Amino acid sequence: MRVLPLEEVMATLKAQTHRRFMKTHLPADALRFSPKAKYLYLGRDGRDVVWSWYNHLSNMTPEFFDMLNNTPGRVGPPMERPTVDVRQFFHDWLDNDASPAWPYWSNIQSWWDVRHAPNVQLLHFNNLKADMPGEIRRIAAFLDIDIDESRWPAIVEHCGFDYMKEHADSLSATFKDAFEGGLKTFIYKGTNNRWRDTLGPEEIQKYEDAAATNLTPACAHWLATGSSPEAS
Repeated sequence: MRVLPLEEVMATLKAQTHRRFMKTHLPADALRFSPKAKYLYLGRDGRDVVWSWYNHLSNMTPEFFDMLNNTPGRVGPPMERPTVDVRQFFHDWLDNDASPAWPYWSNIQSWWDVRHAPNVQLLHFNNLKADMPGEIRRIAAFLDIDIDESRWPAIVEHCGFDYMKEHADSLSATFKDAFEGGLKTFIYKGTNNRWRDTLGPEEIQKYEDAAATNLTPACAHWLATGSSPEAS
């Protein structure tokens, strides 16, 4: 996803006056892995990813598709607005390992494989939904950040879905015009299991078979639940 020129990205990073951070969708084995950096990796059940991704693609503006597809250096086929319903989109995504986005299963497994590195912490969407305050404190401890308890209520509020939805268009100057209706369209539902109202038992089993084929058992369990068998 080479939306911005590399020079602009590097200049933005160098201009950060706070502790420098960046976001990437790369698998662990495609990064220049550094012991000086700390890595937070967020996992989410693939079926929930599909429903979120379908909303993203369905609401991207033509200008954003043009930026994604025609920026020099694109890897892989072009992104396109879905022409099928979400059920067929799910099958296409599963049958083609998330194409035209990055391969899904190997990305998950690559980060699971390095989970014991002292500078890696895995996070899961389920756990952030179930106990966001607890997860924020866990992240802060991992990053050696002391929490100012006088600001704690504001921290929790600002990280919540309702606050982010309400203030969506102020979160990113780069992408505020990327979605029809603005970034409130991008920050859509923030919920899991919407697929349960659409997929039948055979389709659910198809996904679980793919997870079992492409992931180690412990990794597949973590991806589906947010819990690690190693902790039980």
